[in-house]
Formats: sequence, C-alpha cells, structure tokens
Amino acid sequence: MTAATDNNKMEESVSVRDFYDSFKTELKLTLLAGASGLDKVIREKSVNRPALALTGYFKHFANKRMQLFGAGEMAYLKDLPEEKQQDMIVEIFGKSIPCVIVTRGISPTAFFLSAAEQAQVPVLSSPMKTKDFIAESTILLENKFAPHTALHGTLLDVRGVGVFLRGKSGIGKSECALALVGRGHSLVADDYTYIRRVGDRDLVGTCSDLSRGYMECRGIGIINVAELFGVNSVRREKRIDMVITFIEWTEGVVEDRTGLEVNFFNILNIDLPHVEIPVRPGRDMARLVEVASLVQSVRMMGHDSAQEFNKRLIEHMAAKKKSP
Repeated sequence: MTAATDNNKMEESVSVRDFYDSFKTELKLTLLAGASGLDKVIREKSVNRPALALTGYFKHFANKRMQLFGAGEMAYLKDLPEEKQQDMIVEIFGKSIPCVIVTRGISPTAFFLSAAEQAQVPVLSSPMKTKDFIAESTILLENKFAPHTALHGTLLDVRGVGVFLRGKSGIGKSECALALVGRGHSLVADDYTYIRRVGDRDLVGTCSDLSRGYMECRGIGIINVAELFGVNSVRREKRIDMVITFIEWTEGVVEDRTGLEVNFFNILNIDLPHVEIPVRPGRDMARLVEVASLVQSVRMMGHDSAQEFNKRLIEHMAAKKKSP
C-alpha cells in the first residue's frame, strides 16, 4: 500500500541572479558586465562550451544553458581577425543566452564586455580551472533543479538510517526525537522538513538555516540541541530511508503483528518503507523507533526477519504434516 504526498515542486528555471547569489562563494564568481541582465533565466541544468558556435555553426546551439568560455575558447577568439572576432561575439550574445562564464581568471577584451552590456548578458568570471568549474557547477545546478517539497515531520539519523517521523500535531514526535537524541542519535529537522529528490532513487532532507539545531518541546519551550547534547547530535542533512507515522491508539485499531506486509509512503514519486505505530500510555516510542530503524537497516542489507520466520514456520508445518 502506498500513501501519496502533495506539494511536490520542480524548478523549471533558475535566474542568473539566483545562481550568482547562491554560488558566488563556492564557484568564486565575480560579475564583470551585464548586471542589467541578471534576471535572465537558466533553463537547463548543465553548462555549454560554445566551441562550434565560435566557428559560425549554430545548429543545435544550446542557448538555454550557461555558456562557458575557457582557455581554449578565449584563445580561439584571440586568433581570429578582429572583425571576425567581434562578429562571433555579437552573434553569440544575440542568441538569447542567459549568461557567460569565463574561467581560469582570464580577462575578456573590452569589446567582449561592451557587447555583453549592449546585449544585457551577464558575464561572470571565476579563477577555477574549466573542468573543475563544470563539475562543481553541474552538481550545484542539479540540486537547484531537483524536485523538492516541504512536509510537516521530524527527520533523524538513527544508527545511520534516515527516519522521517510524522503524525498530527501534539502526538509526540518532538518528544520522541528528544529521547532519541538523548540516546546518541542525531537530529536533522524538527517539525518541518525540506526534502529534495537526488537522482531517481534518493530523497535528502534538511531544515532551514534559522531552525537548524533547535527543537520545540511542549512544556519546556525551544531548546538548543547541540548546546545540550553536543555537536554530534545535529546533522545538516540526511538521506531518508523510511517513514514512521504515529497514530492515536483506539479500541479496535489494527496493529501489524507480523511485519510481512510492507507498506510504502510516496514522496516526490519515490516509495519509502512506511510503518504506522499506535501511540498509547506506557509505550516507549523512542525504543520502538530505534527497533524499526534497525529492522529497516537489516532489510537494506537483504535480510527480512518476518519473511525468514514465516519461511521457518511453513517448513516446520510441512515437516510436521509429513511426520507419522
């Protein structure tokens, strides 16, 4: 059985301004020209090196991507006759490109910068090597374009297993999380978790910078987890491996007694193992979450206790039926 979530979002474009503001430190970016075009949008999550375009061949030109000019591109332009060089620059800037990146700290010509200003195309410079810039920027853009959502719930790292706790307000998620942190596990996000899909199989959760390391405990107030339990009690982000939903126990509620049926919870079109645990007085919810995470850890390694016991039971019944 699969439960579905909503509010799934996918970025279809990223503004050059957003790219510059978000990654200018990591990519060591400097704005050289074209500030009036910072609101242009990048519509593809990869970088294009306009090698063929510099020869005048524009068929299949990837104008929706950032255009990267490395040492090779700049050297080729420099070797062209000045008039031809200027024509190529003007033509490339006229193809509605979002921006230009110049790597290795190479200084573009005055005409290059003036053409960028005229076409309102931002020119960004980085001292990074071209291959390093491409590798790093591609990863950053992948994250920017990744499908994402935000869900109410608490995310923890329990013995290496990313456990997302959910349930209605006041049911005890934060209290359970506090008990788990006290036992040496780590908090990622309390109450509100931001989730993004990485590739086709993984979901990674985190929290806002403002709330990182803080928890709300009813009756006590806001606490600083790292201050009370040490820096190892807080993680910046964690892959989500399973979902646990706390439900109120009522007379006649159906509880899973065998674990043979595996349920799933869908987040961003990825199915995660899902366990429902009824909450009632006297139950050690933190211990139950610990055990559930251990069961999931063993399953991830290819072992399923419930299935193994079921197989043993069937074999025992078959042997007993054959015996005189």
